[in-house]
Amino acid sequence: MLSEEEKEELKAELVQLEDEITTLRQVLSAKERHLVEIKQKLGMNLMNELKQNFSKSWHDMQTTPAYKKTHETLSHAGQKATAAFSNVGTAISKKFGDMRRK
Repeated sequence: MLSEEEKEELKAELVQLEDEITTLRQVLSAKERHLVEIKQKLGMNLMNELKQNFSKSWHDMQTTPAYKKTHETLSHAGQKATAAFSNVGTAISKKFGDMRRK
């Protein structure tokens, strides 16, 4: 149990904390408005920021070891598939050629 004096001290501390939080919110809001103003002066807008963020994220992803390994694997698989299709095409052409000659 808290004494009346302790309760009063806690209530006073609570009021002080609430006031500080209100002040901090007001300061943050003012800084956010100032940030928007600066971005507008620099010609930065939401679309530009999204493009920059996407480009950076894409670049960051492409430099990961997992992406590099996957890219190499798929590239190698694509080369093998191309070669296989080429061989099938050659075989079919040869078969048609043989059929024409008969």
